[in-house]
Amino acid sequence: MNPLKHLKNLIERRFYELYQKQLESEAGTWNIPKHIGVILDGNRRYAKASGLDNVIKGHYEGADKLEEVLHWCDELGVEIFSIWIFSLDNFNRADDEVEGILGLIERKMRELVTIKGLHKNQIKVRAMGQIERLPQSLQEAIKQAEEATKDYDNFILNVAVAYGGREEIIEAFRGHLNAESKSGKDINEIADELSVDKISQYLYTSNLPDPELIIRTSGEVRLSGFLLWQSVYSEFYFCDTYWPSFRKIDFLRAIRDYSHRKRRFGK
Repeated sequence: MNPLKHLKNLIERRFYELYQKQLESEAGTWNIPKHIGVILDGNRRYAKASGLDNVIKGHYEGADKLEEVLHWCDELGVEIFSIWIFSLDNFNRADDEVEGILGLIERKMRELVTIKGLHKNQIKVRAMGQIERLPQSLQEAIKQAEEATKDYDNFILNVAVAYGGREEIIEAFRGHLNAESKSGKDINEIADELSVDKISQYLYTSNLPDPELIIRTSGEVRLSGFLLWQSVYSEFYFCDTYWPSFRKIDFLRAIRDYSHRKRRFGK
């Protein structure tokens, strides 16, 4: 490596180490969100930018990053972490990439059952999405992870896979209408009694508080349908870093930015 470039890298590394320590020292004064949602974006672009010979390798590095971020959540006292790892639109990607991503998700789900830290930290795993559209083996892996952690309540990890925001709302309305019709009510009565609370109980996040903060990595400034209903009063933070390169500094910056905002809830 060029000596000047090596020196520059050393200076940058030292600078970020000091900056991270400064942010960590300030974190005790921040208002920490209890529920954070993250759109894990940029795995493919990271793979290409890093010269990896297969985009799936970018997804693998992204999966490893998630474990690291969960530790940061624990340090700060975050209680609910909702992540979007595979959308319904992602089914339209090349077959080999779809198979690779779903295979990776299945592998990680099976690992969750045996990871000591998951049980030590009482992490409950909940899947969100049209799970029935996934391969049978992945469905079984998800059920195993949910069953193994169903009694935990220290931390909740919501995993959105085969997820679409509009589809979630449609399913919630369908669930409400089916329940109401079975009670013998006619359509006019159901319409008159329709309310936010009646629909909310059929969402994937039923019985959970809405996310206070939603983060999207990779520089894209849009939600793409993530938690459409639940994010009505959420604060948003968009980060240019690709997900596999997401640093603790980036995470702390997002929390600091959220803490400095004044939430008005439409008032």
